[in-house]
Amino acid sequence: MTLDSLPTTQREVRLVSRPSGALTSEHLEVAETPLAAPGAGEVLVRNEWMLMASAYRELMNEDTGLPLPPFPLGEALTGRTVGTVIHSDDSSLAVGDLVEHFQGWRSYVTGPAQAFGKRDRAQFPGPEYFLSNGPTAWLGMVGMAQVGEGDVVFVSGASSGVGSIAGQIARCRGAKRVIGSAGSKEKAQYLVDTLGFDAVFDHHDGPALDLLRELAPDGISVFFDNVGGEQFEAAVQVASPGARFALCGALSGQVGGTDGGRPRLDLLAAISKQLTLRPFACFHTPDQIEDWNEQFARWLGEDRFVFPHTVVEGGVAKAPEALINLLERKYSGNVVLKLTDEDGSR
Repeated sequence: MTLDSLPTTQREVRLVSRPSGALTSEHLEVAETPLAAPGAGEVLVRNEWMLMASAYRELMNEDTGLPLPPFPLGEALTGRTVGTVIHSDDSSLAVGDLVEHFQGWRSYVTGPAQAFGKRDRAQFPGPEYFLSNGPTAWLGMVGMAQVGEGDVVFVSGASSGVGSIAGQIARCRGAKRVIGSAGSKEKAQYLVDTLGFDAVFDHHDGPALDLLRELAPDGISVFFDNVGGEQFEAAVQVASPGARFALCGALSGQVGGTDGGRPRLDLLAAISKQLTLRPFACFHTPDQIEDWNEQFARWLGEDRFVFPHTVVEGGVAKAPEALINLLERKYSGNVVLKLTDEDGSR
């Protein structure tokens, strides 16, 4: 495209007020804004897919509780996105290149070329595959818990974007048994039938400790926690000596309206069993992303892995509703928003 033919406006989602409880559409607005033309060393990218994540809700608070600053009021939100370069003034990126970046929640973005990571379209079946929660799941399951041959693994919140990948990683690395928890019978069945979990319980069916003991009578050696609360407490009781815990999230406190983010730790049990508890945060460094993409592509090519994802269509205007639905647990797996409609509109 010539400079004269480039788009001059874009749509973006802004935070207009900080929610004190549940997120509603009133806290966000979709605005049309001027789009700056790219300057020297800059590129213009048409955003095409964005990853939806529950962490966005925490970043709307003044105090995020995360090692990240809050979203500023009155400005576009940010998030992991892939798109196509439509104009370039830098030799490192060409028109048509697929790139990944963190300037989502908008239809286009202009910025210095070094802010965009080039991706190989041929690596995956579709560009949305680059937006899996794999880097987080891989860091937790492999880097923190060191899952391997013979492990009995429990993944809480297994139907989430991270959990649905973490369980498959454990299976591919030789775990003897992979157990999950989910919020419905349908999600539990999907995890078993499609993703290869050995057993999954619906956490609505009774005390987590009873349900977990039934499925892991000999104990668990690895726990990947996305939920916290009662399920964390149950995992401590069912853990085998020397079990490794990768603590990724606390959904029961984050979006459940409870104190699930502050579970009680049975310290005597943890000491006597010599448990290893490793909380972690994934900052998605270029090396983390590249390591995961290579492993992900390999397992997909070997038909050993499924990309569990929900596609939400509707463009930028659909983003607020999509996030609200995600927080209300209406989706399963990795949730990706298609930022372009079928007719190419934004």
